[in-house]
Amino acid sequence: MTAEPERDEEWLVVIDPQNIFASPDSAWGSPFFTEAMPRIRALADAFGERVLVTRWMPTADRSTSWGEYFAAWPFADRPATDPLYDLVSDAVDLSPLPSLDLPTFGKWGPEIEAVVGRGAHVVLAGVSTDCCVLSTALAAADAGARVTIAADACAGSTAENHAAALHVMGLYPPQITIGDAAGILAAL
Repeated sequence: MTAEPERDEEWLVVIDPQNIFASPDSAWGSPFFTEAMPRIRALADAFGERVLVTRWMPTADRSTSWGEYFAAWPFADRPATDPLYDLVSDAVDLSPLPSLDLPTFGKWGPEIEAVVGRGAHVVLAGVSTDCCVLSTALAAADAGARVTIAADACAGSTAENHAAALHVMGLYPPQITIGDAAGILAAL
């Protein structure tokens, strides 16, 4: 039986704090991003060097279902170098590590495990609760990670979708637990 990692071994993974998901002018902009960002910052400050930031990139193979996805969302079918995919200015210095850039909703996989370790305890924050955070959390749980969702440091596409995603993730204890930034910070 493997012991749970010590609290100081937890990692904060900030999912996709990018212009495309933060800007009110973007079709994918979360109206709750600016409310979540100070909590993300507080968590990142507390986690120090144990912070990983991800970015969703538009580099998926268009011959797969991603082709239909980009056909449905043509505004997002831009080069990966487009400023739409940049981190928001408040997120640029959240981590000492380079961002993990992937063309998938879910960010969990060998790239994250190589940084945080197999079976690690991760706190997830970011955007959007009802897409990339949810996809990352479920894959992480399947891989044996211990996941805490910092619910108030996540931003959904709508209040209803945020609540629905938290409800779904809340169905996976003990692998996935739902918390808030204040509680997570108090436990560090």
